[in-house]
Amino acid sequence: MLKQIRTPFTDLMKIDYPIIAAPMFLVSNTEIVTQSSEAGGIGTFPALNYRPIEKYDEALKAMRAKTKKPIGVNIIVNKSNTRQNDDLKYALDNGVDLFITSLGSPKKVIEEAHKNGAKVFCDVTNLEHALKVEDLGADGVIAVGAGAGGHAGPISPFVLIPWLKTRLQVPIIAAGGISHGSMITAALALGASGVSVGTRFIASKEADIDAAYKKAIVDSTPEDIVMTTRVSGTPAAVINTPYVQKLGTDLPWAMKVLKDNKMTKKYMVPLIHYLGMRSLEEAATKPSWKTVWTAGQSVGMIDDILSVKEIYAKLVNEYEESLRSLDKTKA
Repeated sequence: MLKQIRTPFTDLMKIDYPIIAAPMFLVSNTEIVTQSSEAGGIGTFPALNYRPIEKYDEALKAMRAKTKKPIGVNIIVNKSNTRQNDDLKYALDNGVDLFITSLGSPKKVIEEAHKNGAKVFCDVTNLEHALKVEDLGADGVIAVGAGAGGHAGPISPFVLIPWLKTRLQVPIIAAGGISHGSMITAALALGASGVSVGTRFIASKEADIDAAYKKAIVDSTPEDIVMTTRVSGTPAAVINTPYVQKLGTDLPWAMKVLKDNKMTKKYMVPLIHYLGMRSLEEAATKPSWKTVWTAGQSVGMIDDILSVKEIYAKLVNEYEESLRSLDKTKA
């Protein structure tokens, strides 16, 4: 492996490689987080992977016992997450180094994290939101483009990253469609300071999920990924299993009307999130005909199940090889 891939993000976080193991609902766990950080990148996980809140605190302590290197947590900062204040407090108490915020205003997280010397990066899919979080004091943004697993953005990363780069002063992390080292090279060339890699780590030995989910990642192609609003009410990328085909990719008409209505939206959105989380839990952790598996288009470049350490080594070696290939194109 290379000694270091130095970027503004690696300098900020004091890590060797600008590769975040993305926070994935139900997939990210103690081993993926700690092994990613030990490999020279930074492992992250969604706070809501651990419920009740006591298990979340236990997980943070277990991670800190396994690595002293930087780790990160993803906190949903909209009203559907009723425990977001506790998510923040326990993370701060356990010395979390990186906060990734999603689906709401990151103002409080930024203020409290900075008191601890922690950094905050915010998920964004457009320039408007990116400028808002930069004004609030975010240390960087995670540009979620088309091709990402879960809640993917609508804009191609080939457009989104350089577009944000023209207006932002903070580092940009590219997210979506990254599972090979050459994609890291491309992201950095576009102006990103790092990458967030999710789907590749689903097919890892450390992922404590049903073997059928991992096999689906290895066997699927980009054409097998579809967008559905049935999971959370917001378009999310999933593998097009027979169950997803039967279920359909749009919310039922009545649920959509209630979700869009100002009077009922605040009740319907948390309900849709809850039902979606239950479906994902069943599919990810045990064999079920109700298979709703989140994944990104980068499944097309994943053909094996490796350890987290091996994945990092592979990504970095592929990155180095792609740089050598570019050198050969020089006149």
